[in-house]
Amino acid sequence: MNYPENLKKGDTIGICAPSGGISEEDSIKKLELAEKQLQEMGYKIIETESVRKEERGRSASGKQRAKEFMELLENDDVKLIIFAQGGDFLVEMIPYLDFEKIKMLKPKWMQGYSDITGINYLWNTMLERPSIYCENVKDYAMRPLFRNLTDALRIASGEEIEQTSFEKHEEIVDFRIEQPEEPLENQATIEEVENKTKDLEKGYNLTQDTKWINLRGEEKIEFKGRAIGGCLDCVKAFIGTKYDTVKNYIETYKEDGIVWFLEAFEMSTPTVYLTLWQMKEAGYFKHCNGIIFGRPLFIRNDYDIDFKETVKDVLGDLNIPIICDADIGHVSPQLAMVNGAISEITSQGGKGKVKTILK
Repeated sequence: MNYPENLKKGDTIGICAPSGGISEEDSIKKLELAEKQLQEMGYKIIETESVRKEERGRSASGKQRAKEFMELLENDDVKLIIFAQGGDFLVEMIPYLDFEKIKMLKPKWMQGYSDITGINYLWNTMLERPSIYCENVKDYAMRPLFRNLTDALRIASGEEIEQTSFEKHEEIVDFRIEQPEEPLENQATIEEVENKTKDLEKGYNLTQDTKWINLRGEEKIEFKGRAIGGCLDCVKAFIGTKYDTVKNYIETYKEDGIVWFLEAFEMSTPTVYLTLWQMKEAGYFKHCNGIIFGRPLFIRNDYDIDFKETVKDVLGDLNIPIICDADIGHVSPQLAMVNGAISEITSQGGKGKVKTILK
């Protein structure tokens, strides 16, 4: 694994938008508060041209987004890139990246999640360069910073840390398109939930008790291996494409064993089943020591089958430990997972630990 230079106070953090941009007034305010707070912590900030633009779900054309991302990769002063936000169309910029040129550049720490999986995941599996799967830049507007945000910066600074699960988390949405037997006002839509923007100056809205689930009811689960994963909605896009080098990666690191960390943004349970089935049949879970699933945000339980039942149905024959409802992904707060590092994961009594080893 090709680790980047450690982040230090006085270094430059670059911000770019390879997927969606930040254009709404309240979001720009949060971006500016986040940049101010990072500067107060001793870092310099540079922003690429299209961060504050948004049209049809994109900050710019795929070619322009790739160009701005490359500007940060080629800038030796930039030691960490934190992405603006996720979205749906990051894949459009991937064909414009010069991977042969990127291989010649020094690796850099990068941080983001959701659609940013398209970078984190490929950087790990194609380039063997680690990155941090954690909050995008706007959450750094929070005062004081929640510990997952400071943990991410500690990792970028070269610290090997052990993170514990959170006591509480924000609300999960059981997303149902049509259920006429319920009053309309009780049916949450994606727009309604996304419009309830949390006040990042005050922190997360932690209302729900957190409980990690050992899928087969084990009293304690422990496993360790080379971490790979991200948002399941995005991982599925690369299966079978020219960017799919997962099986070679798994063989390269088979002595370490593989740990998959996955989470879903917006899926039905049949789609979850089909995606995991495809990954299994493609050999993605070979040499796998365990899988940890984050809490899905928008999940539609078709056929009255929920997410955990779906995971058990499709992956139960692997006979490996599986954890669900962990602090990973879209339901805040999320732990800082490192794509490419060694992860030691423990789950017992509804609580969990993730130790990150940078080797």
